[in-house]
Amino acid sequence: MSGVRLTLKYHQWDRMAPHLPGKRSDPGRTGADNNRLFLEAVLWLARTGSPWRDLPDFFGNWNSAFIRFSRWSKDGVWDRLFAMMADDPDIEYVMIDSTIVWAHQHAAGKKGGLKLVRSAVRAAG
Repeated sequence: MSGVRLTLKYHQWDRMAPHLPGKRSDPGRTGADNNRLFLEAVLWLARTGSPWRDLPDFFGNWNSAFIRFSRWSKDGVWDRLFAMMADDPDIEYVMIDSTIVWAHQHAAGKKGGLKLVRSAVRAAG
């Protein structure tokens, strides 16, 4: 397993699996899909704060994982999964907010610096 620590417990996976895309019963499914390994990859990234390119080879191609993550985000899979797992006391480490997420230095703002713009609501009032 090349030293990669997995985090999902069996009871958590059993609860999540039926709600994820790529099951045998889903239309258009092609080939064997390993949702559990993908979820472990996303949890590894959240836990370590590493960029996608540093995803260990154990989890597969980083770009494929990123594309899949983006597709699941667009399709609302993460929202449904978090709502369904919110009552599980063992999953609290997955809850991420902006106070613990590191951003790249260039993520601070667009070229030209910060420009304050009065909101339409305040301007109307």
